[in-house]
Amino acid sequence: MSQNFLADPDVLQAILDLAAPESGRRILEVGPGLGILTGGLLDGGAAVTAVELDRNLASRLTRTQSDAAASGALRLIQGDILDQNVAELMAVPYDVVANVPYHITSPILHRFLGTPPRPQRMVLMLQREVAERIASEPGDMSYLSVFVQFHAAVRVAFRVPREAFEPAPDVESAVVEITPRDPTGERPLLSQTDEDELWRVVQAGFRERRKKLHNVLARQLPVTSAEVLAVLDRAGIDGDRRPQTLSVGEWLVLRAELAPLLRTAER
Repeated sequence: MSQNFLADPDVLQAILDLAAPESGRRILEVGPGLGILTGGLLDGGAAVTAVELDRNLASRLTRTQSDAAASGALRLIQGDILDQNVAELMAVPYDVVANVPYHITSPILHRFLGTPPRPQRMVLMLQREVAERIASEPGDMSYLSVFVQFHAAVRVAFRVPREAFEPAPDVESAVVEITPRDPTGERPLLSQTDEDELWRVVQAGFRERRKKLHNVLARQLPVTSAEVLAVLDRAGIDGDRRPQTLSVGEWLVLRAELAPLLRTAER
């Protein structure tokens, strides 16, 4: 289950300082494991809902945090976070704190950022490579970078060495702070139809991330090479650039220019 348990008290305190639990603050913790972080969040006064996949660990946490569970400060759910209806699980506003199982990082980011109600803030332990990728500048972007940065401001708060875990994982980790731009969904930047078109265009571009835009878009979308060149010219984007060099803003402009052509092709 990708279980590597945080064992470094200094790293724990750094996460708690960033998460800033306080009285009445609702926090969803994903994968509490042995409960070291759970205890710190509860000590800060937060109302914690913890979702743990491992049945044995969930039973252990029920025993070690029996007082918090009895008082209602801790609600423990044994199950897969990806199977939970977050809108029913958490009242807004809420935060997410998690030492994310690295093999489900992308699904978790899509789950919490893809649809409202989004958390007010996320403090996540991720594989260092993934953390740096989602916070990257144009030049090192990926589909996941564009997705996360479209929905939220993201920064790498600090790196975490392998030795901070028991057992030590094969990779380094990092803690990121993610702040969604529109937690409630009341001020969407795009309509759902337009956003679906955006991801269609971005996914098309990154299917051949090493290729030049004017080539890859013509191959991956129902548009001609001449149409792609005209679209890129109107968008002010050099067709010889590669997908990883585009900013979120440039992808938005590109979608707006491509949208009429894509809609015509679907009729």
